[in-house]
Amino acid sequence: MSEDFTIRFATPADAEIIYSLVRHLADTTGQQHRFRSRIEDIIKYGFSDDPQFEALLAEQDGSVVGLCLYFYDFSSWRGQLGVYIQDLVVDGSARARGIGRALMREAARNGREHGATHLRLTVEQDNETAIRFYEKLGLKESSNERIYTAFDDEFLNLAETP
Repeated sequence: MSEDFTIRFATPADAEIIYSLVRHLADTTGQQHRFRSRIEDIIKYGFSDDPQFEALLAEQDGSVVGLCLYFYDFSSWRGQLGVYIQDLVVDGSARARGIGRALMREAARNGREHGATHLRLTVEQDNETAIRFYEKLGLKESSNERIYTAFDDEFLNLAETP
């Protein structure tokens, strides 16, 4: 398959498109009620002096058609740095062209250059398309982990508990 797209790092000028793609992901997965991000958040946390994430964009014919937003995490058990993919989005019109695979490959390569040895991500249980895609890439579901969350009031209560 010839690549008729390019992958590049996002810049502050891309904050609006990053925001739009992540919002699109929330909408298409039925999770729009959980979406609270603002463009200002993308700028603050992605493009400050101490960025908390990196973002790769896929472009085709001058338009952004894909996003891989990731950050580095540390596994205390492995004693190694890893890549955590927070969001992977490919526009519906650009799917099945290898863009998602290329974005993940580039995130893994960038991680490897920073010393990372593994990659993690989560996927909604009912997102069968994404699950099939990740399994096709060789990712394996972790059967011994469960994800727990604390948002909003639960988080504040935890933070304020004596």
